[in-house]
Amino acid sequence: QVQLVESGGGLVQAGGSLRLSCAASGGTFSSYTIAWFRQAPGKEREFVARLSRGGYTSYADSVKGRFTISGDNAKNTVHLQINSLKPEDTAVYYCAADRSPLIGIRPTEYDYWGQGTQVTVSS
Repeated sequence: QVQLVESGGGLVQAGGSLRLSCAASGGTFSSYTIAWFRQAPGKEREFVARLSRGGYTSYADSVKGRFTISGDNAKNTVHLQINSLKPEDTAVYYCAADRSPLIGIRPTEYDYWGQGTQVTVSS
């Protein structure tokens, strides 16, 4: 069973950048689809980006062109580079994983979750 630990969150001004990391243990992330979700206060958890087992990436429309998901096989880590941050990006960001190659973008489809990392963007 894979364990996921996120890091890299923090407080940043609008327009700034952060690099979130999701370190996997107990499994090789290349055997999983890895996704990032976020949840703002009072809102539902929403899909942000996904790295499939085949290396394909997909993004929510709200973050396309600003967020980039990538994998580091040597470190068994998935990164989420987030640029041009906006106040509406403020949320807890979660890393999730699942073995299914046909998985979608709904949070309920993912079996494994990290504890989350807080991203706060000030205006």
